[in-house]
Amino acid sequence: MRANDVLGSRAFSLLGLGECMVELCADVPLGVAHVLRRSYGGDVLNSLIAAARLGGRCGFISRVGNDPFGAAMRQSWSDEGIDVSHSPLVPGDNGVYFISVDDAGDREFSYRRKDSPASHLAASELSESYIASSEMLLLSGITQALSASARESTLVAAQIAKRHGVKVAFDPNYRSRLWATQGGLNAARDAMRELAPFVDWLLPSHPADTVLLSDHASELPIDDFAGSAESLQGFSALCPQVALKVGARGCRLHTPIASTHVDGVKAAKVIDSTGAGDLWNGSFLIAVIRGETPVNAATAAHHLAASKLAYRGAIPPLSLYGSSR
Repeated sequence: MRANDVLGSRAFSLLGLGECMVELCADVPLGVAHVLRRSYGGDVLNSLIAAARLGGRCGFISRVGNDPFGAAMRQSWSDEGIDVSHSPLVPGDNGVYFISVDDAGDREFSYRRKDSPASHLAASELSESYIASSEMLLLSGITQALSASARESTLVAAQIAKRHGVKVAFDPNYRSRLWATQGGLNAARDAMRELAPFVDWLLPSHPADTVLLSDHASELPIDDFAGSAESLQGFSALCPQVALKVGARGCRLHTPIASTHVDGVKAAKVIDSTGAGDLWNGSFLIAVIRGETPVNAATAAHHLAASKLAYRGAIPPLSLYGSSR
C-alpha cells in the first residue's frame, strides 16, 4: 500500500471503463516527421494513472489487442499500479493516434481506431463483483461513442455501480468526429441523459461539452466565461454534483450545498495540453474519495493539470507528482 493510500475498506478506490490507444508523437508536423515517440493514452486510463500516482488503488476495465503493442501497454499500466485483471489481451489491433504539437502548443491529431478491441466492449462481459469492489467508477462519453455495445456497457456498468453503492463519475468528453459514426450530436445528448440518473459527479468541460445541453449553447463564444455559468446550470439540472472545467479560468463547482468558482493556476510553461483534463479528473476524484472538500480537491487538481502542460504526450513524467508515491 502506498503511503498516501488512506481509503476505505473496498478493494479499489477508482475503477474506469474505456479504451487506451498507442500514442505516436512528433515534434514537427506529422507529414514531415521522421521520428515518432511511442507511448499510450486514453481519457479514462490517463485519469486512472493520475489517481494511482497519488496513492489510489485503481483498476481498468477494457479490451486490449494482442498486436505487438498490447502486452507492453498492459505491463506499463501494471507498473503504474493499475490492476489489469479486467483488461484482457484479445485478438485484434489496438487503436493508434498520431499527434504533433507546435511551439505554440497547437495540436494535430490523426486517429486509427475503427473496430478496435475496446470498441467490442460488451455488457455481458462486465464483472458485477469487480465493479462492486470499488469506491467509485469513472465513465466517459468517448467510451460511449466507440460503438453501440460500448455505449450499452457504459450504461450497464453505471447501473451495477448504483446497485452496490459505488459512486459514479462521468466526463462527457464530446468528440464530434467520433460520434459522427454513432448518430451524431443527438445521439451524444441521448447517451449523456440516459446515464445521468446514475451519475454522482459530472465532469464536463466548457465550451466543448456545452453543446450537449442545447443547440443554443453551441452559439456561446469560446471565451465567454459568463456563459459557463449558464452551462453549469444546465449540467446541474442533470446531476447533483458538477465540476465544470473552464480551462485556464479554473472550474465552476455545483453541489447541493452551493455553487462556486475555483480560480485556475497559471501554467509556467505550455507545450502540450493533451491529457491535462484527464489528469485533472483523476486527481480531483481521488481527493474527493479521500474526503477532501470539492474546493480543495479542485485547487489541487488545478496545480497538477497546470504543471502537466509543460510536457508532451498524454502521460507526464512521474516527477510531476513529487513525493506523492
